[in-house]
Amino acid sequence: MATCSSPLSRNRTFGEHLGRGESLAQAEAANHGQVAEGVKSCKSICALGDRLGVELPIADAVRRVCHENLSAAEMGKELISRAPRPE
Repeated sequence: MATCSSPLSRNRTFGEHLGRGESLAQAEAANHGQVAEGVKSCKSICALGDRLGVELPIADAVRRVCHENLSAAEMGKELISRAPRPE
């Protein structure tokens, strides 16, 4: 819960900067050298999902925002517009 709600959370701080439209480099700089784990782990998580044939829309969205310059706003639109499925 603290990761989501605390203004001291490095993950929340990083995500807020991306959500404002800042680049990965800008968000990392604003985090003052603190690591947001999802930036690196999203690549390996998506690769594992691909190997196992598991669709991981949120992890893939994080990967695309962090590493393919997809804006957080566009990512949100894509996730919201996904067809409902039993997941």
